[in-house]
Amino acid sequence: MANRFFSRLSQNYIEILDAEEYYDVTIEVGKDPDVKVFRAHMIILCYRSPYFRRIFASNKKDVSSHIKLSSISPDIFLIILKYIYGGIISLDENEISEILKVLIAADELLLQELIDYLQEYLIENKSEWIEQNFELTLKTSFQTNSLLELQKFCTDFMAKSPEKVFNSLDFTSLPENSLVSLIKRDDLQMKEVEIWEHVLKWGLEKHSTLLPDPVTWSDEDFKVMKDTLQHCLPLIRFFSLSSEDFIQKIRPYKKLLRTKLYEELLNSYLNPNSEPSDDILLPRYRNIDGIIDSKIVDLNIVSLISRWIDKIDIKSNFAYTREFYLPYKFKLLLRGSRDGFTPKKFHELCDFIPHTVTFIKVKGTDEILGGYNPLTWKCSNPFGGEFGKTKDSFIFSFKSKENFKDSILSHVKDINKSLFYCDGYGPTFNFDLCLRVNDNDNSQKYDICQCKQVSYEKKIRDEEYFKGKDYEVFQIINREA
Repeated sequence: MANRFFSRLSQNYIEILDAEEYYDVTIEVGKDPDVKVFRAHMIILCYRSPYFRRIFASNKKDVSSHIKLSSISPDIFLIILKYIYGGIISLDENEISEILKVLIAADELLLQELIDYLQEYLIENKSEWIEQNFELTLKTSFQTNSLLELQKFCTDFMAKSPEKVFNSLDFTSLPENSLVSLIKRDDLQMKEVEIWEHVLKWGLEKHSTLLPDPVTWSDEDFKVMKDTLQHCLPLIRFFSLSSEDFIQKIRPYKKLLRTKLYEELLNSYLNPNSEPSDDILLPRYRNIDGIIDSKIVDLNIVSLISRWIDKIDIKSNFAYTREFYLPYKFKLLLRGSRDGFTPKKFHELCDFIPHTVTFIKVKGTDEILGGYNPLTWKCSNPFGGEFGKTKDSFIFSFKSKENFKDSILSHVKDINKSLFYCDGYGPTFNFDLCLRVNDNDNSQKYDICQCKQVSYEKKIRDEEYFKGKDYEVFQIINREA
């Protein structure tokens, strides 16, 4: 059995550090007037720090080594030395701002174990302090490429709560790599036009002679600004912007954009039926509570459905690229996996409720099918049934929750047969999208799920029959009501 006596060993090595004999290295630390010379031992420094190992390897002929470290203060270096010799660091005894200085010193001396530990300690134990002293922490984290965990924490915080940061932080002081890390995120909780305005403001701060009004800029001014923003411009989701924002906020700066990008962007507003290129950045995912509780769709699809309901961009191939449009709350009426897959339960929970949207998850694929009924559902004669009449219903399909680009929207063409009501049927848009049972018992599970083009303009899937894995029915309610 191996016994371990690390505590005593650590204490002895700390005593070696304090001893005035047997040292073979002197380290001059700090800047005038705060300078101190430390005595140390080459063998310990070499094996504990790759930085010192490299220094001594390059000075093999110089037996009496003397090293200068002007970038680290004596107080901070003493903390580092105690870690190197004794493997100890007492964080509770230090101000948190001092811990950040220790972190930077550890990075300079290539002490990866200490770097990892200090980052974890700050994130897990001092997150509130970090938020209160965010500017200092942010600048510290981006001084080096080694503090990745602290960088991620800061970028996560900025993405989730940008208003807290931008209201207290001088945004223009952000290092470029910090700004780039922030605006490349899909979950940055800001409107795209605001992101664009902040990026412009950041760039202008780098050139104090430039006036804010681009009308006053020369071609050389545009070139200088374009070079300054070269790593930021590709990360702006220009296609997310409304036509009004494009005219007012983008067009005056058209010379900053690549010609091909600007032409496609302009074309997306003037000729929305043109085909989008494959490299368009999708809109950022905004975390907006209270819109929908769904197991099948997310806010990207909800935004598209809301546009189609309000007849916005219904003929545009670029609708999926636009920023979220969320005027409605989707109130869950039924979920198959929770309430059952029978026509009886559907009619109990959904009849006589206007403005409903149905989503169906197809079993064995990631496909999502559905339809919008502006009227109400109701029971009818189980043997015959009756048609509902409306010009505003539509059906749709998506390849998957993630692939909402390749959607199919199909409007009703035979308004006299846009809906179908029957005791043995669930939500049914004629045979174009139909859930039903094959006999007269509406308490049985759906055994026929069908998509056969009859009353709507387009077929929403190639195969006529499918099996449903789950389905949900929502009532849409105006959020301002």
